[in-house]
Amino acid sequence: MTFTDLGLKPELARAVAEKGYVTPTPIQREAIPAVLAGRDVLAGAQTGTGKTAAFILPILQNLASHQARAPRALVLTPTRELAAQVAESARDYGRHTGLRTVVIFGGVSEKPQVEALRTGCDLLVATPGRLLDLAQQQLLDLRQVRCCVLDEADRMLDMGFINDIRRILKLLPGERQNLMFSATYSEDIRELASRLLRNPVAIEVAARNAAAERIEQHVYRVPKEHKRHLLAHLIVSGNWHQVLVFTRTKHGANRLTEQLVGSGVRAVAIHGNKSQGARVRALTDFKENRVTALVATEVAARGLDIKELPHVVNYELPNVPEYYVHRIGRTARAGGSGSAVSLVSPDEAPLLREIEKLLRRTLPVAALPAYPVTAAPAAADARVAAVAVQRHEGRRWQSGPRPGRRPPSRGRAAAPPASFPRARRPV
Repeated sequence: MTFTDLGLKPELARAVAEKGYVTPTPIQREAIPAVLAGRDVLAGAQTGTGKTAAFILPILQNLASHQARAPRALVLTPTRELAAQVAESARDYGRHTGLRTVVIFGGVSEKPQVEALRTGCDLLVATPGRLLDLAQQQLLDLRQVRCCVLDEADRMLDMGFINDIRRILKLLPGERQNLMFSATYSEDIRELASRLLRNPVAIEVAARNAAAERIEQHVYRVPKEHKRHLLAHLIVSGNWHQVLVFTRTKHGANRLTEQLVGSGVRAVAIHGNKSQGARVRALTDFKENRVTALVATEVAARGLDIKELPHVVNYELPNVPEYYVHRIGRTARAGGSGSAVSLVSPDEAPLLREIEKLLRRTLPVAALPAYPVTAAPAAADARVAAVAVQRHEGRRWQSGPRPGRRPPSRGRAAAPPASFPRARRPV
């Protein structure tokens, strides 16, 4: 089957071919005809299965090709990165149609976005917060929207956007097509769908919350204080050129980035406290292999489309089991393969059990390699080294330790423990 067989117009099929895609994925084969027919859709698919094209392509075909003053299709996403990615895909696929796409999200000046909206667009991609801000200022007209998409709908619920979504839906015409696409197919999603969708076509191309089968997953049981040493050893000894590392907190991401840089690994952090410009530059440097390790919080679990990403590391396990699926879904995208490594300390054992319960399988435990436990680099030294990979953020690190911070303790060379030690009180 080809994209033309799905009923796409030649100009769209041509753009798809220029992207190098020949055969539709399962989610595309089922969703594109349904959307073209005007049906509401509830679709669940693993990340990396091509679900963005599954709704963007038929929406572009259903839009008239004349220039519009107000958007006639709206895509809501939970994060800035995902909004930018969806808008980029829409522009690529619609390059031969004359249709115009505008993207709006927070964290950047709203002036260029307002100007773009005044010029007019056919498709609007937005995050809920910025969309409501502009709507309340009467800078945005949603009365002509005929199709509304909730992308990563479960993530929007997890992030507390349900009230914003309800407010946005009240701004739209009552007669419209509604599409919900999600990486997981939770009961909350089904409940929301029952209120929003009318006689929807239900599509589920993978088992609920199933991790991609092409991802090689394994666990290292390691004391918390040894994690950074093991991670640096895995990156250096394995000659990893690109690895996405997940931490739970923004502070933890910054600290781990400094530690990796102090160990000779090119690393940069990306999280919600970073400016949008810094986040874009960090992601660009990572994609272009100027940075080896991208250390991220949950903000990057969705919306980062990195082609052929070989390694994902859970430096800390997520508190919500479903987030594990989202994280490791950054690798093995578009038919590729990948590796997902989890560094599990004793206090995280209950979190690991919940993840395995969700996956309905036990994750294999790998034997610990002999990694060096080196002294922690002085804070000033780590910051000086970090400038080399974070210069693009324009930071000026002050020499010497920060006021009020304890001087770093000196480590010692040691082999990893032969057995998994008893749980210690969290630091």
